Amino acid sequence: MTVTSPVPPYPEARGLLKGKTVVVTAAAGTGIGFSAAQRAAEEGASLMISDFHERRLGEAADRIAEKVGTRPATFVCDVTSEEQVQGLRDAALSSLGRVDVLINNAGLGGEVDVVDMTDEQWSRVLDVTLTSLFRMTRAFLPSMYAAKSGVMVNNASVLGWRAQKGQAHYAAAKAGVMAFTRCSALEAAEHNVRINAVSPSLAMHPFLAKVTTQEALDKLVEKEAFGRPAEVWEIANVMMFLASDLSSYMTGEIVSVSSQRA
Repeated sequence: MTVTSPVPPYPEARGLLKGKTVVVTAAAGTGIGFSAAQRAAEEGASLMISDFHERRLGEAADRIAEKVGTRPATFVCDVTSEEQVQGLRDAALSSLGRVDVLINNAGLGGEVDVVDMTDEQWSRVLDVTLTSLFRMTRAFLPSMYAAKSGVMVNNASVLGWRAQKGQAHYAAAKAGVMAFTRCSALEAAEHNVRINAVSPSLAMHPFLAKVTTQEALDKLVEKEAFGRPAEVWEIANVMMFLASDLSSYMTGEIVSVSSQRA
């Protein structure tokens, strides 16, 4: 029987990103992206957040302003559009002066068996989750190369390693995120730019609860060593570590934020 461990206290800010500039994609709402943006602001970063949903993006910026006293810059961006991705890059460089850290958080899931999956379902998940990562990386790397400095943190998933029914498209995309992270990191290392990824198992937030049945969530929770899902800020904490100088000798790594069962 798994014993449920208590949720730890919310972390105190340590100035991990003081003086840094950070861009976070898919930062609206209540998920990992928003928590990563809030934690980056709390750790002292100058921030731009992006999402395709304009109203929720503005609300997210307001919530961060209430927490830290400074409202982050915002830019509405659909990461499946090359034109809008370039627009985000240009707006970030104009607003922030430079981009020290890019957190690639955009992703799209869903549950459907392979025999029932349409081309559109497959392509949409791959485009939002994997191809957008390529677009964002391609757009932001040149300025980091020119500066001989920069960090990217990607959001993968344990489904890039584990098998789960109904998740073939999402798991394939996340496995691609891992491979892309490793390969692009080797290229970027020649320019003193680091690229790593986090690989969460189960982080609970309202949107996940909305699109997943309680029965499915209960089964996933049973597999967690702590007997509970992660808080989104527990994932964001590891992103902050990878974004900071504390991880200066790490690149091409996929850091599991979960309980890997051997």
